[in-house]
Amino acid sequence: MGLELAAQKVEMDDVEDANLSDFQLVRHVRDALSSAVQGDLVSYDQLLSVIHRKKNLSPDEVALLVTCLKALSGAVSFIDITYHDALLTSIFGMNLWNYGRDVMGALIELITSLVGSGKYIDSCLEMLVSNFAPPRTFLDLLKQPLGSARKGQVISCVHSALEVISDLVPLAPARLLPIVVMKMPNIYAQEKEISVYVENMLILESSALGDLVGNTLLTAVMDRLIDFDVEIKWKDILCDDSSKGIFEMELEDLDDFPFDDDAEDFEIPGGFTRSNNLNCNILAEKLDSLLVLMFEHLKSCHENGRLVKIFETLLKSFEMTVMSAHEPKFTQFVLFYACSLDPDNCGVRFANLLADIFTQKTYPLKKRRIAIAYLAGFLSRANFLPLTFVVKMLQRLVNWCWTYCQVQESEIIPQAHLIFYDTVQAILYVLCFRMRSIIDDSRLLSELTNSPLEAIFKHRLIPLKGCLPIIVEEFLRQSRAAGLFTSTQAFVFDNMLKRETFFPLDPCLLRKSAGFLQPTFIYWSMVNTTYDDEDENSEDEAEVYLGSAAIDAMATSFVEEEFDLEGFNKMSITPKSINYKFGRDYKKMMPSRIRPSTSPESL
Repeated sequence: MGLELAAQKVEMDDVEDANLSDFQLVRHVRDALSSAVQGDLVSYDQLLSVIHRKKNLSPDEVALLVTCLKALSGAVSFIDITYHDALLTSIFGMNLWNYGRDVMGALIELITSLVGSGKYIDSCLEMLVSNFAPPRTFLDLLKQPLGSARKGQVISCVHSALEVISDLVPLAPARLLPIVVMKMPNIYAQEKEISVYVENMLILESSALGDLVGNTLLTAVMDRLIDFDVEIKWKDILCDDSSKGIFEMELEDLDDFPFDDDAEDFEIPGGFTRSNNLNCNILAEKLDSLLVLMFEHLKSCHENGRLVKIFETLLKSFEMTVMSAHEPKFTQFVLFYACSLDPDNCGVRFANLLADIFTQKTYPLKKRRIAIAYLAGFLSRANFLPLTFVVKMLQRLVNWCWTYCQVQESEIIPQAHLIFYDTVQAILYVLCFRMRSIIDDSRLLSELTNSPLEAIFKHRLIPLKGCLPIIVEEFLRQSRAAGLFTSTQAFVFDNMLKRETFFPLDPCLLRKSAGFLQPTFIYWSMVNTTYDDEDENSEDEAEVYLGSAAIDAMATSFVEEEFDLEGFNKMSITPKSINYKFGRDYKKMMPSRIRPSTSPESL
């Protein structure tokens, strides 16, 4: 026994001998590997014990580990999975996050050497991808300077290795892609874990490998955003009276709105409390962090001239995933932010895509209705869109409605005209935001007044009856003040259709990502209306009648669409000289106080 220990010590001393040349070290390791094949495991087990030690290494042990890893890099042709499976398992089980720069460099050199041998390609790729996220024991250290520095070192090593491997094996990116997607953490992973992983995915997308794997990586990230989004309920963000509508407030109205992570619980005007209780909004906090990563990545792509290219991928993901998701609340703002960076290309492209989907009958009705809802929100909320383009898109909607009206000759059945009412409501919604700006431009005002919009309002489909009363009321107030669309001034809010409506671009309530959106987002309190606040109490103001159906629609939650067919056929536009008595401030209500955006299924 004593002779065996002495022999092992001699072998170890040989490896540790600083006077040995690189060639001698490689030969020593090759001999150990060859001896293992012959059944002599003494030197092999000694080598294995060095590689297997992973924690609390002394400086001497670190130096020994680096020496062995470098020696193995020169002996990869002697490694045989049949006889050296334990060694390979130990190598592929090493985590870069646990080591300093010297060990990282030696390990990456070994991994690339293994790939260069033509073997173990998938195992090497899996090992590198496993380092996309830190081990859970390291997560808390990411907040410290040491942890942040280690993160930068690991990311640099991993992605440099992937590029080298891609050069060595041209088909490696195709084999890498499913590994990255498969290992992506799910929504229940810790925030730092999934954030660092997604950060690595986005770095990979923008690397030299991006041309080969970028589209799928971006789509996978968007899919994961949706996974979070559909699991977040409004009560997860506003943890109190869930019977109240989320849009009783707008972010820029909150002078004390804390966008920092250390803020305490705070109260939002309207009786809401935005809570930092992780049991309440942990999914929202994770999604918020991922959106910030996406926004930063999009900004980087824009600065590097890549945004237009990747935007096509985002559009496809939006159409296939976001538009079909159940209750998306935040993921759509990825597209909004991308458009804000390049309005002339991305903004115009997004609006035209939505309009194309809406107008083409080849798409399912539900998808067309979702498209018009997104288009209405985009034209209303995006302050980066030129007003001339907004009016151009409005003209497209108006012309579609007019064509639709001209072919309606049969009996009016409301259920058969949902897309028409949605489009009229979209027009009104946009005009509530943009009317003052339009009337200040004589050319644009002329285009609006010369459109068939007034004729559409007079059509026997009675389009205003199919829109939300709160939007119709605001539209009438502004058009009355501007002297436009006089035929609508006697409109009576009676027997309105009860319906649930989708407003997918209402203000984003995630604290960190909202900061990226605020500079380019139009909040209702920013809108210059055609009337002054004091005009509300003017004795000369036309009186408006609110029927019981309209009050019920505004005072309660909108339920799934139900139609009073008898009442619909008896709708009247006869003036009613009844004062508006309910004392509610519709300027502040419209449209931010509409119920939360609802699921496409409910449309």
